[in-house]
Amino acid sequence: MFKNDIKKGLHTIDGLEVYCEYDLNGKPPILLLHGFLSSTYTFNLIIPILQQNFSVIAIDLPGFGRSEKSQSFIYSYRNYACFIEKCADYFNLDELYVAGHSMGGQIALHMVEIMPERINGIVLLGSSGYLKKSKKVWIYSSYLPFFDRFISLYIQRVGVVNGMKNVLYNSSLVTDKHIEEFGKPLAEKNFYKVLARLLRYREGDLTSEQLNKISLPVLLLWGKEDRVVPVHIGNRLAKDLQQAKLVIFDQTGHLLTEERPNEVCDAIIDHCH
Repeated sequence: MFKNDIKKGLHTIDGLEVYCEYDLNGKPPILLLHGFLSSTYTFNLIIPILQQNFSVIAIDLPGFGRSEKSQSFIYSYRNYACFIEKCADYFNLDELYVAGHSMGGQIALHMVEIMPERINGIVLLGSSGYLKKSKKVWIYSSYLPFFDRFISLYIQRVGVVNGMKNVLYNSSLVTDKHIEEFGKPLAEKNFYKVLARLLRYREGDLTSEQLNKISLPVLLLWGKEDRVVPVHIGNRLAKDLQQAKLVIFDQTGHLLTEERPNEVCDAIIDHCH
């Protein structure tokens, strides 16, 4: 039986109300960072497994999930990384591992630039990579009144069910709980204002030159059928990072924590021990 004594709740960190799930059990800490349009629910199947080997900390990034939808926070990768450093201070985390899914992977890479001395290694799960900065037309548009409504209409048109099917290889895995958890933030009016601000402030992903300077061990986990961040991005990251190992799972999409939870945990445990 897996442990279920994970603590859940809101914490005020650096002036923001942030939802956290954690078990500080004295084992090596691992910090889990979710991706775009997501939350800590991304890790709901792997947290109980990882608890056997790690102190696990997962947070809803500012603007996402149950965390505060601040209208003053700068939603850039670097500022997210700086905020996560404050979270590490809050939970007294050192010599930690960081695992980031999708956008969370890019934030993890920025963390290595900011606080390399506190990180033992990172895990990138279907990480975003090599995306350019937002185009000027979108940056300017983000200042327009009601631009958030435009974003809302677009996302609502796609819908939660179609979005979930896009991130899974096996669409039959979509459950009512998935739809509830991933659809909850979409009902919040301020969420779309957050997305407008993220579009405004999102800088480009780390360049090959920046990635070359990262000397920490990096585990890359990818779904072979990932339609969101194709596996060729993983191959390119594996070449640009000094100490990278790439593991590819067959018949797996972008949300590999849902489709391959046991295999993902085995790879993480092996990488971090």
